Amino acid sequence: MTRLMQSLRRWQKVLKMAKNLTDVMAALPAARRQRVTKRAMELATLKDLRVASQQTQADLAATLGVGQVTISRLEKRSDMLLSTLRHYVEGMGGTLQLVAQFPNRPPVVIEHLGLDK
Repeated sequence: MTRLMQSLRRWQKVLKMAKNLTDVMAALPAARRQRVTKRAMELATLKDLRVASQQTQADLAATLGVGQVTISRLEKRSDMLLSTLRHYVEGMGGTLQLVAQFPNRPPVVIEHLGLDK
């Protein structure tokens, strides 16, 4: 049996036995686990950010002075004002930066967008 086939069968066994994402991640080689974690952080949703900051929707709603339903709706949106996103991020204790990236140039931080007048 080739090494590739052995590896494939080993991973098939692991995946059959895995009960949840934690088990699957634990079974991955360390380098692969790091790549997956890094990529997952790049794809973070608003909900992911809130959960990572250990806040509930109710906690964040209280901080922002809105209802929990408002936070739920914000987390489902695919488009919003920068000022709304800035308030959301600041409500969790973070700061929002908008960075424009161009080929063959360093990134440019765009300032004063989404700020209250």
